[in-house]
Amino acid sequence: MKLARRRFLHLAAGAAAFSAMSPVARAQAYPTRPVRIVASAPPGGNFDTLARLLAPRLSERLGQPFIVDNRPGGGTNIGTEMVVRAPADGYTLLVVGPPAAINATLYDRLRFNFLQDIAPIAAVFRVPHVMVVHPSVPAKTVPEFIAYSKNNSGKVNTASAGTGTTPHMAGELFKAMAGVNLVHVPYRGEGPAITDLLGGQVQVMFASATASIEQVRAGKLRPLAATTATRWEGLPDIPTVGDFVPGYEVSAWFGIGAPKNTPVEIIDTLNKEINAALADPKIKGQLAALGGTTLAGSPADFGKLIADETEKWAKVIRGAHIKPE
Repeated sequence: MKLARRRFLHLAAGAAAFSAMSPVARAQAYPTRPVRIVASAPPGGNFDTLARLLAPRLSERLGQPFIVDNRPGGGTNIGTEMVVRAPADGYTLLVVGPPAAINATLYDRLRFNFLQDIAPIAAVFRVPHVMVVHPSVPAKTVPEFIAYSKNNSGKVNTASAGTGTTPHMAGELFKAMAGVNLVHVPYRGEGPAITDLLGGQVQVMFASATASIEQVRAGKLRPLAATTATRWEGLPDIPTVGDFVPGYEVSAWFGIGAPKNTPVEIIDTLNKEINAALADPKIKGQLAALGGTTLAGSPADFGKLIADETEKWAKVIRGAHIKPE
């Protein structure tokens, strides 16, 4: 893992520098034909939203169509593998999210190594999660919930959008750091999980802000804390989990990658245009409506984020002996 991490960070740093490329690659303007953005999830989620948000902006700025190609399945592994096998010419891009970091350890037999096979281009946005409980749970703060869970060890159920998803990982990290015994109940997506949480079949969930905010505002779910390092502006009055469990931080992040060995000039061009898009107030507003905040930076910055998250979740997955469904 450490060797892969070092190599990944080295490749990401190289994308930020001007290196020698073939005269043919440098002479060709990019792009000269349509570009495909692979979203490894069905339409409607954050993967798809990111792709459809960036596609028209990149099309307008770079003069060629950027086409969204949804390839769901395998916990995002199907779409990722397709991009890994694609030519490294900048015409097949990948929406990257938390599964890239989680799946590296969760799955034993992946046919790719994300840190070695995908070149980071740019981070785009981050979405907080919120620790929410059913109103029947007597706890109104994180310390009260920890005490309640310890007094009812093995009887408190935590819902997730499925094994290996960010809500699941957030719950496992909380269990480990707070020293509580919660029963994980996986669902096929956040929608069904929220439905059962509303019905009281499960008691707590580390839900994405996107999925939970309307139920929180309607008073149907009680928010205890945001999972981010700092307070979330969407619910500025609630603390963070880290205020009570020092060092705790979880968020879902998304960005764009490409097959390894994609020419540096192409990565730099895409990074520049994506960062310019993120500075646009309209796009910032669209992301804020989803509960997200923009993440701008270099390919090396995005590479470090992915590598750090891969290392973080590897410890959680191994410590909790988590296996894919």
